[in-house]
Amino acid sequence: MTHYHKTIWSPVGDLTLVADAAGLAAILWENDQPGRVPLGPLVRAPRHPLLCETERQLGEYFAGARTAFDVPLSFAGSDFQQRVWRALLTIPFGETRSYGEMARQLGNPAASRAVGAANGRNPISIIAPCHRVVGSTGKLTGFAGGLDAKAYLLDLERQALGGWSTRDRMLRAATLM
Repeated sequence: MTHYHKTIWSPVGDLTLVADAAGLAAILWENDQPGRVPLGPLVRAPRHPLLCETERQLGEYFAGARTAFDVPLSFAGSDFQQRVWRALLTIPFGETRSYGEMARQLGNPAASRAVGAANGRNPISIIAPCHRVVGSTGKLTGFAGGLDAKAYLLDLERQALGGWSTRDRMLRAATLM
């Protein structure tokens, strides 16, 4: 399958957008680990319509003017990984969930580590918001873009909403006790 790519600037570093015939297949980080997202050869396509639309929507997101994305997505992974990645899309803008909560949502409460592993291989970071998944105490844990980028994205969303969500304020208060 042919994959097309375009690299864009963002406040969290350069991002490489990748599309296939079905939709957006990946958003790769500047220092992404080789093989984290398995893709074949990439064809540079700076004017690819889907990549340009994704760039526009990400620009709006980083400007605080977009809370949801509407580009077609093309997840490639195991059935379990795809279930996790689709579940990420249900986490509201500006909120977080723990790995355990995600496992329970998927109907397998004992699968929090497997959810974490699938999260780490999420090919479409930011749009499939794996940055919204945190440890059970609210602590920031692994993220392909790095913990600084994860914190930046969460802060960006909280600021766009005017601060912390009620749920996150309660979780944060519980962790400070």
